[in-house]
Amino acid sequence: MAPPAVESTINFEGHPSIKTTVDPLVKKLNLKGDTVIRHNAPPPTLYEDGLLEKGTTISSTGALMAYSGEKTGRSPKDKRIVDEETSSQHIWWGPVNKQVDELTWKISRSRALDYLRTREKLFVVDAFAGWDPKYRIKVRIICARAYHALFMTNMLIRPTKEELENFGEPDFTIYNAGQFPANVHTKGMTSSTSVEINFKDMEMVILGTEYAGEMKKGIFTVMFYLMPIKNKVLTLHSSANEGESGDVTLFFGLSGTGKTTLSADPNRKLIGDDEHCWSDHGVFNIEGGCYAKCLDLSAEKEPEIFNSIRFGSVLENVVYDPATKVVDYEDSSITENTRCSYPIEYIPSLKIPCVGGHPKNIVLLTCDASGVLPPVSKLTPAQVMYHFISGYTSKMAGTEMGITEPTPAFSACFGQPFLVLHPMKYAQQLAEKIEQHKANAYLLNTGWSGVGAAKGGKRCPLKYTRAILDAIHSGELDSADTQVFSTFNLHVPKEIKGVPLEVLHPEVDKKEVAALAAKFAENFVKYADQATAEVKAAGPDV
Repeated sequence: MAPPAVESTINFEGHPSIKTTVDPLVKKLNLKGDTVIRHNAPPPTLYEDGLLEKGTTISSTGALMAYSGEKTGRSPKDKRIVDEETSSQHIWWGPVNKQVDELTWKISRSRALDYLRTREKLFVVDAFAGWDPKYRIKVRIICARAYHALFMTNMLIRPTKEELENFGEPDFTIYNAGQFPANVHTKGMTSSTSVEINFKDMEMVILGTEYAGEMKKGIFTVMFYLMPIKNKVLTLHSSANEGESGDVTLFFGLSGTGKTTLSADPNRKLIGDDEHCWSDHGVFNIEGGCYAKCLDLSAEKEPEIFNSIRFGSVLENVVYDPATKVVDYEDSSITENTRCSYPIEYIPSLKIPCVGGHPKNIVLLTCDASGVLPPVSKLTPAQVMYHFISGYTSKMAGTEMGITEPTPAFSACFGQPFLVLHPMKYAQQLAEKIEQHKANAYLLNTGWSGVGAAKGGKRCPLKYTRAILDAIHSGELDSADTQVFSTFNLHVPKEIKGVPLEVLHPEVDKKEVAALAAKFAENFVKYADQATAEVKAAGPDV
């Protein structure tokens, strides 16, 4: 029987020209002889293959447009971690990290591999997670859709020719058989979707969802486990950028709060838009690309992101004119979670390598749909801990399956769906680093101000949010006079250049304030036994 065909790659936008050998992979997967393997294929090849997939086409600006099928957001209720002896004692078991036994894992893994073996063509991506060579891991993606391969080629760090030649065996492997359902009769299954991670085998299996973000967030979850456990490095759901003087700002926040938008600042160098680690040397980006929300995207509001949607980028679940292929970014009829994946080097203000020093400013982003929280507040060290552990925001429509309107939520460490250890472990590490490096900290509300979404209010205009950030970066807010926002005891600057006073200090409904304060207190109960008296006192008065 003839061996499977192996495709060599060509030079394109940093993709090295190298013929790779995948004989060990062929043997491991037990592939049939006529299977074509696209191993580290460049974008033009992935475009050609992608256009053979149903519903895939090219946008008027050159991006590859694809649909993820029924699932247009993550499926956190279907995420599972294998309960095995090497990691179980470290994992924060509960609603976030659901246990699955090793037998169920074997069944799911076999199901995924059996499906992949039926494909006439497979795609393999070898790349890195983590820009710091000391801490990066080698990742391999094996999938059956070209758009998934291009997505992860964008999102991971692309190796040089020499690095690929010496890549060897990966540290972590994802088997993406998302077109094929999980076995709903298997123990622990609640639907035909399952995203399972095994830290002993260092593998991940995806069944029953073609949403590309599951792969990206799977690697993020792995880093939330590996970095603190093995390297004492803090993993963070944050974006980061750097000013001319080398000052670094970290932006914490869930999807929809503005991490990507606010970090893409033409006056500062981008380190990364979503996932970072903070080591003894400073911060480093985990990814090699950006994953931006596209709803209401425009060249005027977000030029750097808008101009990155070109050849090599992937547009997911967008609506477009069938004749001109012009995308309608205001159309959310498929999902409000329209997305674009693009190589990070498409951002003109990028810093390469994507590393920076220790942060000068920490910005906790929240999207408060109730309109209660002020646009910006300067936080005390205890308040930083309290609000980081609380992780309050409003989940925006489309970010997860079933979310159709802004929904109040508390997400520990502003990244609860991806945490593997108990939130207090990450919070304690953050507090130590802020104290050690004397970073300033702010709570920035990118949501509604004064009048909430339910009462017809409007979200704080981006121009005002950027003016607030400019004041943070210039040092203006570090020494600004403040007034206390009662109940929450937040210190709000009395004035900021370019921000109207009615925006900075809106009238708020006292009942709404009390209601939100009560939600904070109720949520914090589950962390109170591990929090200091000072941190507990930093919450709102109830």
